[in-house]
Amino acid sequence: MDKKQHYALITGGTSGIGFELAKLFARDKYNLVIVGRNLQHLEETCDALEETYSIHVHTIKKDLFDSRNAFELYEEVKDEGIEVDVLVNNAGHGVYGEFMDTNITQELKIIELNISSLVILTKLFGRDMVKRRQGKILNVSSIASKSPGPWQSVYHGTKAFVQSFTEAVRQEIKDKGVTVTALLPGVTDTDFFRKAGMEKSKIAQDKDQMADPADVAKDGYEALMKGKDMVVSGFKNKLDLAIDRFKSDERLAKETAKEQEPVDEDEDEEKKKE
Repeated sequence: MDKKQHYALITGGTSGIGFELAKLFARDKYNLVIVGRNLQHLEETCDALEETYSIHVHTIKKDLFDSRNAFELYEEVKDEGIEVDVLVNNAGHGVYGEFMDTNITQELKIIELNISSLVILTKLFGRDMVKRRQGKILNVSSIASKSPGPWQSVYHGTKAFVQSFTEAVRQEIKDKGVTVTALLPGVTDTDFFRKAGMEKSKIAQDKDQMADPADVAKDGYEALMKGKDMVVSGFKNKLDLAIDRFKSDERLAKETAKEQEPVDEDEDEEKKKE
């Protein structure tokens, strides 16, 4: 395999923000390693990207809810002789509900995916990049990283870790030829809400206010290529975070609880009649 070919590895690259990022890399003639759990979705993504952009797509079926598979993923990529120039840790998941009522096994798997697998891949591929003194890492964080998240306490907690971790690693390796960038989307029109069981939350009701994943991906891609430390996607999100800096964690938690609590069924019926 020609080691001069550029490769970007994207976890969760078959849908949503991950797929939109894959298209941007493919447009700029990066070959791709796409990682996901669903073989059919991987094959469909591979066919679509190769046909449209005339690049090579290598697919790997891997369940990163078990962080041991992150080690396997790294070894499989190495065995294929692929040198990863850009790592995109995009795969992430949430669970909706009050913490005392939610399933702890599911939450531990989410921690494995959102934190443990991300840390493993960042370390293993990051070490290779540092040795070459060249490479880029994009970690998909969230504006959820900036506030406590009632009804999504574990998800917000994992994203707070991702944000802090990303900023710390960036500082450590900033003079070693490798950049680390955090992408902070807000509410985005992806399958996240269905997978997290959030369809009845207030925040998921107004589809018109949700960001287009293509716009979010573009913000992240441009920030990554410029070597920026982080980018908050969307003007409203930038403004909200600027204001939130002056609020206490208690107030932020209260405000987030109101945004994410379930819709009152009677209130919902009244709105439908209007």
